Amino acid sequence: MSVRHTTRPMAAALLALALFASACTTSGISAPARVEKQPGGFTIEEQVRVGLGARSDFDEALGLLREERYDEGIALLEELVASSPELTAAHINLGIAYRATDEFEKAQASLERAVALNPKHPAAYNELGIVHRRRGQFAQARAAYEEALDLYPEYHYARRNLAILCDLFLSDLSCALEHYEIYTEAVPDDAQAAIWVADLRNRVGN
Repeated sequence: MSVRHTTRPMAAALLALALFASACTTSGISAPARVEKQPGGFTIEEQVRVGLGARSDFDEALGLLREERYDEGIALLEELVASSPELTAAHINLGIAYRATDEFEKAQASLERAVALNPKHPAAYNELGIVHRRRGQFAQARAAYEEALDLYPEYHYARRNLAILCDLFLSDLSCALEHYEIYTEAVPDDAQAAIWVADLRNRVGN
């Protein structure tokens, strides 16, 4: 069956992935993700087989996370990945939920599992990059963001995160300016990013 994940702006990172699919009764391996840009975000589609009831459990877990009932949401997602281990979206959301509760080691493990399941999923690499940055693993964060962009150069969430990383954590101003400029071309209504670009241009003398 087809599993569709919809990514939204950075402020809604915890709710970045949504599942829209009918359930079937067998399990299988995810195919490479197919990414399409949509107004306000991206749709990432995979072909995967999951156990009956996975959609309702997934939707319930997302509802709990929206309400910041993280312990309950995490518990339900843990059950879901145990019963439907090939569902990349569940691993990604579990990683996001663990990050929200500052359980960075568990978050990294969940996201690394998502990458292992589907090594062509840009959202998984982007979220993994965020966790690496929060853990102070800046080189690994950069590599994760760059992998997301290698897979899908228009995935501007990773572009913005890479620019921030280069600017604030790596002091690589040329990298920051390059990726901020590309990002602002893709998201021209991000006023904050436009300010950052102007500031960086002043700092590098452009």
